[in-house]
This record gives sequence, C-alpha cells and structure tokens, in this order.
Amino acid sequence: MKNALDILQERGFLYQLTDEAGMRERLDKPNATFYVGFDPTGSSLHIGHLLPIMGMRWLQACGHRPIALVGGGTAMIGDPSGKTEARPLSTVETIDHNAACLKKQLSKFLDFSEGKALMVNNADWLRNLNLIEFLRDIGSLFSVPRMLSQESVKMRLETGLSFLEFSYPLMQGYDFYILNRDYDCEFQFGGQDQWGNMTAGTELTRRLANKTVNAATFPLLLKSDGTKFGKTAGGAVWLDPDRTSPFDYYQFWRNTEDSEVAKLLGLFTALPMDEVNRLGALTPPSINRAKEILAYEATALAHSHEEAMRAYAAAGNEFGFADPENKIKTSSRIAETQTIRLQADIPTFEIKRDELEDDGLPIFILLAKTGLSQSSSAARQLVKGGGCSIDDTKITDEKYRVTVKDFNDEGILTLKAGKKSRKRIRLVD
Repeated sequence: MKNALDILQERGFLYQLTDEAGMRERLDKPNATFYVGFDPTGSSLHIGHLLPIMGMRWLQACGHRPIALVGGGTAMIGDPSGKTEARPLSTVETIDHNAACLKKQLSKFLDFSEGKALMVNNADWLRNLNLIEFLRDIGSLFSVPRMLSQESVKMRLETGLSFLEFSYPLMQGYDFYILNRDYDCEFQFGGQDQWGNMTAGTELTRRLANKTVNAATFPLLLKSDGTKFGKTAGGAVWLDPDRTSPFDYYQFWRNTEDSEVAKLLGLFTALPMDEVNRLGALTPPSINRAKEILAYEATALAHSHEEAMRAYAAAGNEFGFADPENKIKTSSRIAETQTIRLQADIPTFEIKRDELEDDGLPIFILLAKTGLSQSSSAARQLVKGGGCSIDDTKITDEKYRVTVKDFNDEGILTLKAGKKSRKRIRLVD
C-alpha cells in the first residue's frame, strides 16, 4: 500500500508540512492517530469543509485513525483566521445542537464503527478551565511577538482584534496537547489559514510533554475569479439536503470550469489517479462527461448513489447527457444509470395560489424564496443582468411580478437563474 502522505501529495491535498520526512516515516507504519477540527458555527457542513474530510478518508483508508474534533469550546470564542471581522457569538445550546448535526454528517464520510474513528468535543476540557491556572501554565509558554507575526492576526489588527479572539491560538494549541496526552494523537491536518494555530499546538506539545507531533495544511481552493470555492449566486453549497438539494448539489459540480476538472476529480472523488488524469485531459465537448462523473461521484459520497443517480438522470433529462452511449471509459458507477433508466425531474418548489393573487409576487422575491438567489438584492442584480427566465421568456425588469397567469394549465412554471440553475414552481391551493 502507498504511503498515505504520497497519496495526499499525488492528489493535491498538501500545502505546508512541519516535517515531511518524519511524517512519511511514521505514516509508513500503521495506526497513527490524527485530528481535524470543525467549529460548529452552523448546523450543517458545506463544500468548504470537504477538502479536509476527503483527506481524512484517505488517511483512514491507509489504516490510520481519524479524530473529528468538534469545537464546542473554541466555537464560544470564534476563530479569527481568514475573517475580516469578529464572528457573532452563539449560545451554548446552539453550539451543542450544531455539534450533534455535524457528527451525523461526518458519519457519511468516515467509518466510526469499532473505534476506527473518534468524535471528540473540546468543550469537555475547555469550558471548565480555571483561568488563572490556564494563563500561568499555558499562556506563559506563548510568545506575543510570535503570535503577532501570524498572518491571520496581522490582517485583523488593521480592522480590530479583541483579546477574546487573540486567545484562540492558545485554545487550539491546547487541543493538540490534550489529544496527544489522552488519545496518542500525533498529527493535525487543517486548512491553509490554520498554519499559525497548528504550529502553536506542535510547539506547546513539545514544551509540555517533550513529544514531537506534526501538522500539515490543505491548500485554500479558489475559483478562477479569485472567490472561494464552494460559493454560488445562491450562497454556500451545503451538505444538508434540506438546505441544498441533491440535484442542486450535483449541478454545482456539473458546472465546474473545464480547467478545474482534473484538480477536483483528484480531490473530491476516489477514482484512480490514472483515470483522473485521463478524464481531466478530455477536451470539449467530451470534457462534459468528466464533469458528469465528478458531479455523480461527489453527490454519491455526500448523499448516496441512489440520490446521485436521480440527480444525474434529472439533469440529463433537462439539459442533455454528455455521453449517452457510455463511450468514455470510467470506473464510476455512473455507467449503471445507462441501464437503470431512472425517471427523475428537477426540484419542485410549491407556492400557494393566494400569494400570487391581486398584484402577484415580485420576481426577485420568488428567486430568493426558491433558493435560486441568496438574497433579494442579489436577485435584483440577476434580473437586471439578464440572467433570469420564466420558462423560455427572459425577464429583465426587476419590478416584474409573477402572477397566476404565468403558470401553464397544469399550474407549473420553470424559473431559471443563469444557464443551469432552475426550479419547477408548482401552484397549490
């Protein structure tokens, strides 16, 4: 079996490492324990969390034990990394509810049976800390000049940084020490913006326990326009099917830019790398088959193969299939859908007839209500920019009001946002 570090490097997961040679040597042996942290600032993970989750899957597949650390304690402070202003603070009840939701979602990607992976909450040791003891025993080991040199801190010094947030690296560093002490955790993996917090943990563990632990970061994924990967006109793409339907989730991946296909196949599918490279090298129009495979595999991981089949069939029925005769070779189960012939449709949104009576409903409000746009203001811009249609009629007047007359005899219309995002709107009494 390949070294886990080699697999991560080959597939594009690694950005920075504290000790590459030492990590490779240890990961050549079985049963290394590592952790990745997830702050429960919401009740659902989103696509921005997927990179570390996929990295955890590969490490577990190589025989190592993941710890998914839910930040029930650190979420009460808020990580300043990558933020231009302080996060709003949540109540303890909200944080605990979110933590339970995250465990359910992570269970779709990691095997928690028989102790093969652990879910740990840092609320267990952070919420009841004695402040004086913590400052004396832990705070005394942190250098303020070194903390001020962190990019995440320097950026926030320009906009304002509270002492609460400034203390976050101490909390995260302490997490690594506790996990090493109680679970023999030897590695931390996390996002590129976490480097300073992670090295704080390796240094604290060395000084407190005289042990060497290591850390590695995953790269920050950006789209070609410089925006964060995982954001759309409708907002974040969530793993919760009630917030982002499997069809919309599939469509997010299907709409990948040609130049990004190979990279995303390597990161977000389990397809062999020779197949990833072959599919990623396809040119238009064949590259669209690679996008279908990417979308199918990503949706199957998050929602099941059955949901991926339905989404693939619905998208193909609506927009056409890139390879209807299955001529492009793939190990993906997407090929099974050629014989299953699922009947599927695009997502439907129901609206009551009385909402459209009298003067009707402004088009920008309907776009926001259906989730095709993340806000009314964004919807207005979409309409003014010519990106909205009802059935095959383009709507460019942001003041346009949708009425019962816009629906066909079956009480249905198709609302479109851009080329690929759409919802079937059904009129109900």
